[in-house]
Amino acid sequence: MIGMTKFGFLARRTLFGATVGGAVLFMVFGVIIWGGFNWTLEVTNTKEFCISCHEMKDNVYAEYQGSIHDANRSGVRAGCPDCHVPRPWIHKIVRKIKASNEIFHKLMGTVNTPEKFNEHRLEMAQRVWSAMKSTDSRECRNCHDFDTMDPAHQKPRARNQHLFAMEKGNTCIDCHKGIAHKPAHKNLPDEELERLAQPNPDYIRPIPESFKAGMERAKAADAKAEAEAAKTAVAAAPAAPAASSAATAGAATGGLGVDWSKAPARQITIFYPGQASMEWTLVGSMHGGARPFKAGDRCFTCHDKETADMGRKIVSGEKAEPTPIPGKRGSIPVAVQAAHDADNLYLRFQWEATAHTPAPFVEGGKMDPAHAVKLAFMLATDAPQYADRAGCWGTCHHDLRSMPEAPKDASLAGLDLAKGVTKYIKESRTAVEEAGRMGAKLGGWDKLKDAGALAESLKAGHYMDLVRVKSDGSVEDGQVLEQRVMTGGQGVQASIAEAGGRWTVEIKRPLKAGKPGDVGIEPGVLYNFGFAIHDDYTDARFHHVSLGYKLGLDNDQAEINAKGR
Repeated sequence: MIGMTKFGFLARRTLFGATVGGAVLFMVFGVIIWGGFNWTLEVTNTKEFCISCHEMKDNVYAEYQGSIHDANRSGVRAGCPDCHVPRPWIHKIVRKIKASNEIFHKLMGTVNTPEKFNEHRLEMAQRVWSAMKSTDSRECRNCHDFDTMDPAHQKPRARNQHLFAMEKGNTCIDCHKGIAHKPAHKNLPDEELERLAQPNPDYIRPIPESFKAGMERAKAADAKAEAEAAKTAVAAAPAAPAASSAATAGAATGGLGVDWSKAPARQITIFYPGQASMEWTLVGSMHGGARPFKAGDRCFTCHDKETADMGRKIVSGEKAEPTPIPGKRGSIPVAVQAAHDADNLYLRFQWEATAHTPAPFVEGGKMDPAHAVKLAFMLATDAPQYADRAGCWGTCHHDLRSMPEAPKDASLAGLDLAKGVTKYIKESRTAVEEAGRMGAKLGGWDKLKDAGALAESLKAGHYMDLVRVKSDGSVEDGQVLEQRVMTGGQGVQASIAEAGGRWTVEIKRPLKAGKPGDVGIEPGVLYNFGFAIHDDYTDARFHHVSLGYKLGLDNDQAEINAKGR
């Protein structure tokens, strides 16, 4: 009786016939077991556990160290589980169960050497990409959320791609492969890369109001900076002299007498492109923006504010340039102004001259000793493919002279190849290899259409109108279709001079088309415009180029707006 009284409460029967004491004991053991289970989850959910095996420590962890997720200006670190283990409990357990496969391969020694790891790297990466794609990059969005992004603090390329992602249904992993580990995706063919980056309509989301406001702030800041840069560039430039001395610019003709004080100016930073051809732009393993470009995005949209950085990377040989010129500048800020009257378009370009940097692969260091400077610009309608997105870039191919696939012995009826393969338009060829599938050479210089087809292309406007001014004052007016064709001025006038450490080029060009290959310029129409400068006695591809811009007459939608005089 005494014992029963003492333990009467604990002996009391409860639900399903269990005693209170049994229930308490069960709860205590349950808490211990559950705590131990969660402790195990937490222990196996740390960076230290992840790199406790040499396969991870010596390979992916070594690559992760120093990456943006390991060390950055904000001091926020994303470790292995932050990216590879879900936070929601059910998804976390599923991931832990799947990890048993990794234990199996650890025991089997599947990737226990660097050689074996690299052999299976792409396969393992594809599994991660597939998982992230299926969850709309859930683990990425634990830290990166469109709602909290401020595009005013992002580069133009990033802010625009984030906007497109929300509108089209792309997710983080579509663009951000290889940011913490080796870029295994570069081993995939372009077709597979495009498939992996296809938008998912289920991921389309409304643009947050905060993001829209940030875009407006970014646009306003860009416009202000652009106006200040152009104002400074024009103010620093000396007035063009009436005539140039032979010591500076040869037999240049002097200024055209245009009052530029009322013409708006735009500073355009042209950059050194190296061997970045049109085909290079279209191959995803070479150019990360290939997919959005093919979808219709302009080079200008993403890269207008990045050209100086792009030029720096290329001129140094970091990418797309196997024969760098030591000391050569990677970019040139150019003040560009445009005006017009009833009959003519007027353009003015001004930029800083620099000391000579000899090309080490040319005797004497000067590729074109007769011309210290050459400036050329191209105009086109939207008729040529890619002109609306890339401007004159569509004329630059992977098989031109001094490019990677330049033919050693070029000979083809219908082309003047005395100086090698020159610029051409895609529409002049029966085919142009733009993907490099199965090791195919990029380009199509030898796939020339017949004379009749070329005549039809010219009639259809499939050409780039080309004007070039040299430092000796000579002017050439031509076009690019099947090749670059240059003739006399054909009514184009120009002035070129170097004074006070700056070059000034002025061009007067009729608005009306004077011959086949000319582009007539009319009010209310936007034209594709691009220009290049061969500075410092350079030739061929060793120049600085602009992105593609829009030119118009009294048109506020134009990036280069020619105001009426």
